[in-house]
Amino acid sequence: MTTTISLAPVPSTVFPFTALVGHDTLQLALLLAAIDPGLGGVLISGPRGTAKSTSARALAALLPDAPFVTLPLAASPEQLVGTLSIEDVLRDGQVRLAPGLVARAHGGVLYVDEVNLLPDALVDSLLDVAASGVNTVARDGVSHQHAARFVLVGTMNPEEGELRPQLLDRFGLSVALANPTDPAVRQAIVRARLAFDLDPQAVVAQHAAAQAGLALSITRARAALAGLAWTDEVVQHAAQRALEAGVDGIRADLVMLRAARALAALEQRGSVRVQDLDAVAELALAHRRTENAVAAGPAPASAAAPPPSSAPRLSPAAGQGAAASGQNTAEGDWGALPPEPQSMARVRSTGAWPPKKA
Repeated sequence: MTTTISLAPVPSTVFPFTALVGHDTLQLALLLAAIDPGLGGVLISGPRGTAKSTSARALAALLPDAPFVTLPLAASPEQLVGTLSIEDVLRDGQVRLAPGLVARAHGGVLYVDEVNLLPDALVDSLLDVAASGVNTVARDGVSHQHAARFVLVGTMNPEEGELRPQLLDRFGLSVALANPTDPAVRQAIVRARLAFDLDPQAVVAQHAAAQAGLALSITRARAALAGLAWTDEVVQHAAQRALEAGVDGIRADLVMLRAARALAALEQRGSVRVQDLDAVAELALAHRRTENAVAAGPAPASAAAPPPSSAPRLSPAAGQGAAASGQNTAEGDWGALPPEPQSMARVRSTGAWPPKKA
């Protein structure tokens, strides 16, 4: 006897973006990335239960007809970027693309939970596509390109490991969340969540007008981006902020300028101001700041910065290469020990080996 079991549909109601409490900085970063996906995405770090994934899903629900695609930790490179069917090329001369997750996320949000646990090669490929908006699939000398413009949102718990600095730098913006310590804020968060769990439709209806207004603002800001330019004063201020943070390369300058332009477009201003850049600078510099950061500006080129007092002293042999090249390592040569003299003794002869028997 066969028993038929009917499965109940899964509720598709998503927590409204405008109903988030205590996450003003995160909401700003996500909105800027939605306005200009070329920023390179948003990296959200924080402990468990701080609404990291809830915020990402809420952003996707805010965008019109935007897919929400999740990248699993066990995904292969072919699942991420897609693959080409070489058999079809050899048979009929046509290249057929088996699209990957980046193609499905086009126009929406690609969410990566625990991005710090993904293989580095997979993260690198993902960040390449997110920054360029173009995905290139190559196999056996045959390549195919397609548009893949999406908002990349990666989350991580620092307790489970960090991302390499090279990969951190590839994320455009970053936000570090913490457990709320203000009792009033905690109560507001709990009340908002309880109300949504009790009656999701009522909460969605309550925030419908605010959601529609914010979605319209994003659409207008996207259209206004191309008409906004940066003055010399703004570009100079971005360079100064980057130098003060001691960042490597110029990616921080570019991200700050693009984020400031997105903020000006969101607030419907006709020009990018220095205040706009200051408002978004920490989002672009927090995960790029190094120990060479200074408070008052960059040091003169002729003056060499002294090594940190907390860094371990190198032995002459271990530090010779660094001294010759004029480079200063922030962490020092961990594990280096000064040479110790060792006594030597003559090895007594043990005689010749006996001849082999025939």
